[in-house]
Amino acid sequence: MHQQTPAQGRGPGTPAVDVQDFLNQHRFSPFQWSIFALCFLIVLLDGFDTAAIGFIAPSLLKEWGLSKAALAPVLSAALFGLAAGGLTAGPCADRFGRKRVLVVAVALFGAACTWSAFSDSLTELTVLRFVTGLGLGAAMPNAVTLMSEYCPDGRRATLTNAMFCGFPLGAALGGFLAAWMIPQWGWRSVLLLGGLVPLVLAVVMLMRLPESVRWLVARKAPAARIRAALQRISPSARDVQAFTMAEKTAGAGAEVKRTGLRVILSRPFIVGTVMIWLAYFMGLVIFYSLINWMPILFKEAGLDARTATLAASLFPLGGVGAVFLGVLMDRFNPNRVIALCFSLSAVSIYAIGLSAGNVALLMTVVFVAGTLMNTAQSSLPALAASFYPTQGRATGVAWMMGVGRFGGVAGSFLVAELARRQVGFQGIFAVVAVAGVFATLALLVKHWAHPDRPQEGSQEGEPAGRHSASLGH
Repeated sequence: MHQQTPAQGRGPGTPAVDVQDFLNQHRFSPFQWSIFALCFLIVLLDGFDTAAIGFIAPSLLKEWGLSKAALAPVLSAALFGLAAGGLTAGPCADRFGRKRVLVVAVALFGAACTWSAFSDSLTELTVLRFVTGLGLGAAMPNAVTLMSEYCPDGRRATLTNAMFCGFPLGAALGGFLAAWMIPQWGWRSVLLLGGLVPLVLAVVMLMRLPESVRWLVARKAPAARIRAALQRISPSARDVQAFTMAEKTAGAGAEVKRTGLRVILSRPFIVGTVMIWLAYFMGLVIFYSLINWMPILFKEAGLDARTATLAASLFPLGGVGAVFLGVLMDRFNPNRVIALCFSLSAVSIYAIGLSAGNVALLMTVVFVAGTLMNTAQSSLPALAASFYPTQGRATGVAWMMGVGRFGGVAGSFLVAELARRQVGFQGIFAVVAVAGVFATLALLVKHWAHPDRPQEGSQEGEPAGRHSASLGH
């Protein structure tokens, strides 16, 4: 495909500038780095608030005199909210824009988490965790979508994965802060911190976060709005009178004329959609089984409460490896790259169950398992963002996460059920490891069904659709 330069878009009657070509031809600007930073903070706070309940669980058991089984509803309440938030927010973002949904979502989970710090019953805390989950479920997929739509093609997976590293880092930060804060100020302080910071961030986002230029073109917004954003990337956009955008996802054909669910469930995408859902589901079975229950399991295995919490905190910390995997995804087939990572995750998670007698070995294996599993899981949003066209991207990413959240629910109840059946420490980790095998197989099936699907904007294949915006709109 011939790429238009900004100069070719100047003056009446000249060809429009393709916004993705514009992003590809200019260096990644401070403006784009500011979008990265805001989206990174959104995902970091998402990770912090999602994992916080697991780290305060031992304190809840003690203060409220609960059994482990009684904790399952409050541990899974946010996951039901996450699913509901993701399933509704994606179509809303494809219709009303990424920024609007993001600001509302961050404000919602900040307010609900702040309120939950003042809960005085398990029922109240469960309800508030569900509301918190609604905001969290809406925020993360739209942050991923917005970031991916400001990335050049050759760095999309790397930058999106780097941003998504905020989730495991936020979850790990929650563990370290919980180990420090709870002995001094109690478990409520963790939730209070996790609520107030997002409220401040929502105000900053309202003032500083831009709308996606790709979404603006797809929705035929006035060219002045698109030009205002692109000028902050490069002044060469200031005289451009019209903008266009080619969708280059192979095999989409006329499907890009549709939006939302009608895109991701259409024939060209349905097999890949289901397999992405399955992989994300299984990844969250692993993540929530371990992040919610490892502090308790480690404590029962003989570690003191502080050491058990710190050891569990190493698991989400390993997700920073997603940056390296993003580089590999930009260079090689991303389905195979992530599948390999999931298969190694299964082996390392099984090894955790064999390491209970040695604290140093246990911590090492937990970190390795966390690095592999969270790296694979953190790479799936970038895979989904590159798989779908603009009109269905937010829905595709959000529904992957929304459907996948039920894996988190299953993981939370899975360990509770295994404990009720008196399955031992080693057996619990062996069962959880099986989910990694299923995720591996799902990605290999997706690769088999879509072997030639290029990353959006690659030079392979013909454009499946084109959208434009000009001064006349």
